[in-house]
Amino acid sequence: MNPFWTQVVIQTTRKDKLKTSSKPSDYSNYRIAKAYREFLIILKRNVKDFILITAGIFSASFGFKGFLLTNHFIDGGATGISLLISALTEIPLSLLIICINIPFIFLGYTILGRSFAIKTALAITGLALCVALVDFPNVTNDNLLVAVFGGFFLGAGIGLSVRGGAVIDGTEVLAIFLSKKFSVTIGDIIIVINVIIFSAAAYLLSVEVALYSMITYLAASKTLDFIIEGIEEYIGVTIVSSKSEEIRQMIINVMGRGVTVYTGKRGYGKKGETNDVDIIYTVITRLELNKLNTEIEKIEPAAFVVMNSVKDTKGGMIKKRPLKH
Repeated sequence: MNPFWTQVVIQTTRKDKLKTSSKPSDYSNYRIAKAYREFLIILKRNVKDFILITAGIFSASFGFKGFLLTNHFIDGGATGISLLISALTEIPLSLLIICINIPFIFLGYTILGRSFAIKTALAITGLALCVALVDFPNVTNDNLLVAVFGGFFLGAGIGLSVRGGAVIDGTEVLAIFLSKKFSVTIGDIIIVINVIIFSAAAYLLSVEVALYSMITYLAASKTLDFIIEGIEEYIGVTIVSSKSEEIRQMIINVMGRGVTVYTGKRGYGKKGETNDVDIIYTVITRLELNKLNTEIEKIEPAAFVVMNSVKDTKGGMIKKRPLKH
């Protein structure tokens, strides 16, 4: 590798404090190779984040200018505040998006770190520029279609940005901060914020606009959940059974999925104190759950099975095609 790029790679990925004057020859081949691999991972991640955030910006801008702005509908959160003020005043929406989200950027820096704050600042600036400079056609004036599809594109834009490690609506940052401060859930805080926003919309605009705006918010939130959580819903299954080896073989050979086996100890059961037991954990899709339950019942009907929803997975065998029988 060229000495200059070797120095760039090392300094980009270094986790310990090295002297910037160190020469590339001071590093072993192993260290250079490791740093190069980490550099490629960082580069790939940043490119992916850039694509996701850019797609999110254009999607949200299309939701704004193609649907919501011309009909004075609003959404929840910081975008809803921006839209509400824009509908009541002559202040451009692009300027409001930046001004209202500035406090949330600084709050995000405090809570979630510098990288998040920088990405969020760039994403919000990009959204404001896109809203100000890019022309989108007004798709329809039908109130119901505007509410549903305006919310859909806005929610998709927010969700893609979150996937890219940034936000274009700072309400969730505020909710995280307040939840830590007052020991309440993030969902409760977001609900309270949106109740205030929609109440203001009903008073300042009209009840009809506020009701349609609630449809916009519901469409946006459902689309946001869909984008973040993915198409498939995953289920984490924990199985405690005296026939754990047979169940493990079944999951591998019949279901075509991977398993993790923990060594645990039972509590107090029907027969009193019991010995150590192998605990099996696997992750499957929702559509495979019925088949797994059937196969477990064939082996041991009395097996103790616990199921939990899993937002997303990475690695392993879960996203590979299962075995066909």
